[in-house]
Amino acid sequence: MLYRRFGRTELQMPVFSCGGMRYQYKWQDVPQWQIPGDNQANLEATIQRAIELGINHIETARGYGTSEMQLGRILPKLKREKLIVQTKVSPQADAKLFLKEFEKSLKYLRLDYIDLLGIHGINNAELLNYTIRADGCLEVAKKLKAQGKVRFIGFSTHAPTDIIIQTINTNQFDYVNLHWYYINQVNWSAIEAATHHDMGVFIISPSDKGGKLYDPPQKLVELCAPLSPMVFNDLFCLSHPQVHTLSLGAAKPTDFDEHLKTLDLLGNASEILPPILARLEKEAMTILGEDWVKTWHVNLPTYEQTPGQVNIPIILWLWNLAIAYDMVDYAKMRYNLLGNGSHWFPGNKVDQIDKLDLHQCLKRSPHADKIPRILTQAHQLLQGEAVQRLSRS
Repeated sequence: MLYRRFGRTELQMPVFSCGGMRYQYKWQDVPQWQIPGDNQANLEATIQRAIELGINHIETARGYGTSEMQLGRILPKLKREKLIVQTKVSPQADAKLFLKEFEKSLKYLRLDYIDLLGIHGINNAELLNYTIRADGCLEVAKKLKAQGKVRFIGFSTHAPTDIIIQTINTNQFDYVNLHWYYINQVNWSAIEAATHHDMGVFIISPSDKGGKLYDPPQKLVELCAPLSPMVFNDLFCLSHPQVHTLSLGAAKPTDFDEHLKTLDLLGNASEILPPILARLEKEAMTILGEDWVKTWHVNLPTYEQTPGQVNIPIILWLWNLAIAYDMVDYAKMRYNLLGNGSHWFPGNKVDQIDKLDLHQCLKRSPHADKIPRILTQAHQLLQGEAVQRLSRS
């Protein structure tokens, strides 16, 4: 395993982290006796495999159902000083509720302290306010740190980049969990801001949210050769020293295997990546047109500025991936979250475009004339049954 300094925490963080949202039994709390023995055995085997590989950062959340409870049956058996344990608790309008949830996390994990406490999902200005106001959740987290129950405080986010940067620039957090990978690089300026503040940078779900790369379309396989799409994406992310660790949401012990191939390639990333990057870019421009690829995102309205709260930037992004790289399954999964993802994946689909007047909100876009037609095509291609976020399923 390779390790990187996790910003000002000074922790030596493995470049791969063991994320805890794929191996648990349920997305809701249940009594411990209801957890099947084979499920618990698989979780424990997964953690043991992670530790064997040097992946000593175990990451979970209060919102991951039985994950904390099940981890609490193995973590106390391991050498505590060798572990980096992170859990995350969602911000609340009433900070007392935040404290209550944290205490539940600590009880379930059966630990005396948490190395990394993340404020889970600072996704908009309201949730940021709940966190940083005088009587907010951050104040509670700092008291927990003073009591020795927390070592470092960070936040996770699915927010627009400007909100992420605003949160980083408070200089109140030691690290950030955010989305950034090959198919979605919009948060790079947030990573730069985190680097400026010497914060740890943890990438959320690069293999799942980063493109369902454990089940890639054949076209993407061919474009990423000789690497698998998963290894290509890992290498792309980790070739940037500002990125410290990638979360691997392992569901079973063998889920680490493909990722491990990345480790021996990092020293040669500057030779390995450019041909693949050039091939991917060339294919996108061939299929979609160079002008579109370079400017489709320019001056698009936010979903709040759009009739029906249609999330035009997200829909066009998903359409691009589906058309250029055959990533239809991924695009469908994400598209059908719209309207059901709350502040984690906000905005709506475009199923009523004939009833919407988009002229005003698109007037600054260089592609205002063609975007309504593309939105219609995107809906026809990607519509399906509504998808719930995992924690609500």
